[in-house]
Amino acid sequence: MNSDKRKGRGLPDIAANADPATGYNVLVDGQRIVVGGTSAVAPLIAGLIALANQKLKRNSGFIHPKLYTAKTSLFKDIISGNNITAESGGYTAGPGWDACSGLGVPLGNIISVL
Repeated sequence: MNSDKRKGRGLPDIAANADPATGYNVLVDGQRIVVGGTSAVAPLIAGLIALANQKLKRNSGFIHPKLYTAKTSLFKDIISGNNITAESGGYTAGPGWDACSGLGVPLGNIISVL
């Protein structure tokens, strides 16, 4: 929550499914496994940005300001759940930007605004 109404970038910016239990089916050394975490999500978002670059026929450049000025309908808002752990605490998701899921999960049509 931004109770001080500060302007600027929030962390995290966006969300994606990083849960290893419900993550992404991959084939590694002939074995099918489900993976999650940042290592799975980062290439997914990089691929989305690559599609934006291809569609726009130019480099999207620094996208953070564009994410925060984009229409909120470009994200699926995550309004429940949390990233709380016993070791480090965490945050709970809620409507709008939050410290658990950022702006939400980018929808495929985000490539049209970068």
